[in-house]
Amino acid sequence: MDKVAGALERVNLVIGNTLCWAALGMLLLQFVIVLLRYVFGYSFIFLDEGVLYFHAAIFMLGAGYTFLVNAHVRVDIFYAKANERTQAWIDLFGHLFLLAPALIVLLWFSWPMVRGSWAILEGPISVGGIPASFLLKTLIPAYCILLLIQGVAAFIRDLQKLKGADV
Repeated sequence: MDKVAGALERVNLVIGNTLCWAALGMLLLQFVIVLLRYVFGYSFIFLDEGVLYFHAAIFMLGAGYTFLVNAHVRVDIFYAKANERTQAWIDLFGHLFLLAPALIVLLWFSWPMVRGSWAILEGPISVGGIPASFLLKTLIPAYCILLLIQGVAAFIRDLQKLKGADV
């Protein structure tokens, strides 16, 4: 089970490390936009949308990595003071009854919209923008799948904690 959890975690680890470069790309693109607009007086909608695409990709695809490195937001007044076993039980409950159902519902209801967008290769958000809205919409199921992958890995790790195995 440890190998399965490790393999699942590697998916989000590779994506998270890749997204660091995407963040740099977004920063450089924004710099170019500011330079073009305020120094040379040019503005391009597709460049502005490029920042939007980068931003969406970083947050949507980076959610699984954030979960992996335990940097996500926790709103639980009991969790911080609980021992490791109790934390594992709280996490197991959260994975099974909160995370997985919410992601499955989001995946289920977003899929027809994404499939329809791909069927027509939906164009830009704005006139003159990037002609690939279908790629932007694809981030929704990708977000769900990556978080589900990390949820399964975390579930396995929590089961190991409860069984007393070293993690």
